[in-house]
Amino acid sequence: MQLEEKYENLKKYIKELGSVVVAFSGGVDSTFLTKVCYDVLKDKVMAVTATSSTYPEREFKEAIKLAEEIGVKHKIIRSEELEIEGFSKNPINRCYYCKSELFSKLKKVADEEGMKYVLDGTNADDQGDFRPGRRAAKELGVKSPLLECGFTKEDIREMSLKLGLPTWNKPAYACLSSRFPYGEEITSQKLSMVERAEDYLLKLGFVGFRVRHHGDIARIELRKDQINRMLNEDIRKDVVAKLKEIGFKYVAIDLEGYRTGSMNEVVSEMIQNV
Repeated sequence: MQLEEKYENLKKYIKELGSVVVAFSGGVDSTFLTKVCYDVLKDKVMAVTATSSTYPEREFKEAIKLAEEIGVKHKIIRSEELEIEGFSKNPINRCYYCKSELFSKLKKVADEEGMKYVLDGTNADDQGDFRPGRRAAKELGVKSPLLECGFTKEDIREMSLKLGLPTWNKPAYACLSSRFPYGEEITSQKLSMVERAEDYLLKLGFVGFRVRHHGDIARIELRKDQINRMLNEDIRKDVVAKLKEIGFKYVAIDLEGYRTGSMNEVVSEMIQNV
């Protein structure tokens, strides 16, 4: 199917929904979905952003700015995952707890605002990774228009560019909880360490990376074209000094480079039983 045909199908799909609340993080997918919903439904759309300690301040500020640029009604709620029983222990189905909490709150907002459906930005490429949050979406009746209409990440970026969205080339983002190996306890202090470390790498001009938290060790995943830059003597010393100041005792570069879902690589057998 041609991209323009997918786009027309998406607009038709959204129009038939009538009124919607969109889970809006300010990422590539949710921004595109929110823009299309607003273009089709106007005031029958509300974008909702949930703040928490797993959601970096920089992403929150960008979400506010993007919602203003789109023109959509924007509501901010609190959804603190660390208060959910079992979440901080970081089981392999951690995302199920998070999404159950989030979507339940979004459904409440939809009821209060008289909106018929809750939407998320899941796309066709997301089916290839371990995503227990999808179970929560199905249980709570959350719809995923981008997935239903066959949009891949590449499709979304291409259409975002055509629509003039600044997120068209934004690096992929996942909540800070994804930086921890399953079974390692997640705390607000550890989340802050990761956020501060990633903020520092952003200031140095790195993009498309992750700082994974392995106890005393910060394992930095970089795009392969940026690994050599990190090995520049001055930059390397600065990064090591900063991350030790933040609280890590050791700083390591993952030579395999950045890849999504790297924390799932060591638990494939466990995942099959979830």
